[in-house]
Amino acid sequence: MRLGVIDIGSNTVHLLVVDAHRGGQPQPAASVRVPLRLVELLDDDGRLAERGEQALTDCIQQLRAHAQDLHVVDLVAFATSAVRDAPDGDEVLTRVRADTGLEVAVLPGEAEARLTFLAVRRWFGWSAGRLLALDIGGGSLEIGAGMHEDPEVVASLPLGASRLTRDWLSENDPPKRSELNALRRYVRAQIAPVVGSLYHVGEPTRAVATSKTFRSLARVSGAAPYGRGPYVRRVLRREDLVEVAARVCRMSAAERAALPGVSASRASQLIAGAVVAAEALDLFNLEEVEICPWALREGVILRRLDLLTSGLDGPRSLPPAR
Repeated sequence: MRLGVIDIGSNTVHLLVVDAHRGGQPQPAASVRVPLRLVELLDDDGRLAERGEQALTDCIQQLRAHAQDLHVVDLVAFATSAVRDAPDGDEVLTRVRADTGLEVAVLPGEAEARLTFLAVRRWFGWSAGRLLALDIGGGSLEIGAGMHEDPEVVASLPLGASRLTRDWLSENDPPKRSELNALRRYVRAQIAPVVGSLYHVGEPTRAVATSKTFRSLARVSGAAPYGRGPYVRRVLRREDLVEVAARVCRMSAAERAALPGVSASRASQLIAGAVVAAEALDLFNLEEVEICPWALREGVILRRLDLLTSGLDGPRSLPPAR
């Protein structure tokens, strides 16, 4: 069956369409990204307000029409930290549903971490043993660890690259050393409690990283371009990350945008992302992380496919667009 998922993130709204069946690997059929930058549309109180709501409504209508044109038989939509943390998020999504005919679920942070971990586990399989999965999004850092498909340790921390850039590094480009030191202290204080919770599950057999931020950092450090396909092994080593982080922290946004694997729209966030990645690998004492091509969207699709093929739920066919 052809399944679709709309991921409303802090930076990008992404429609992923796959062809899938029980027991098979979902095969990508289409991918449409809209750089909505929702986190930048929030007002001073963190509310979506009229401007953010209208932009989100227009975007969902556009992607929903794409899904219909692609003959998607089951479409789900979810929102992460930008909407989850907005005081008016629930009200906005109620009106979005009335305007578009599509219900958008708000994923709690721990659900993000669990679904991302599921995608990582399915990609690497049981032979990967005890996994530790890290994902740096726009609004949060997700962490999951364990032996099974559902992680035994899970955490969602307010350490997204967009959030930290806005709150800590918005004054100077490149930032001052004092700003970077303050950010590092904050990041370490957020991650440190999770490190202790990992002791009872044991040292990971394999550490894995997902998300655009980790992919960009790996590419800058010499990993293969993403255009070579998902089956090429890509690794980000801690010693390389330390060097890359130091280098990008001295660059302007324009200089960062010229680096391989870094888009102009993401260049402003690369420093914050590099700080989070470097501190996470240091605190978890990881020499390297392997880059996984699957993440939250694939986790949502895999869980949805499990439900559909178990007979517990039926496809959500798309009613006519409003």
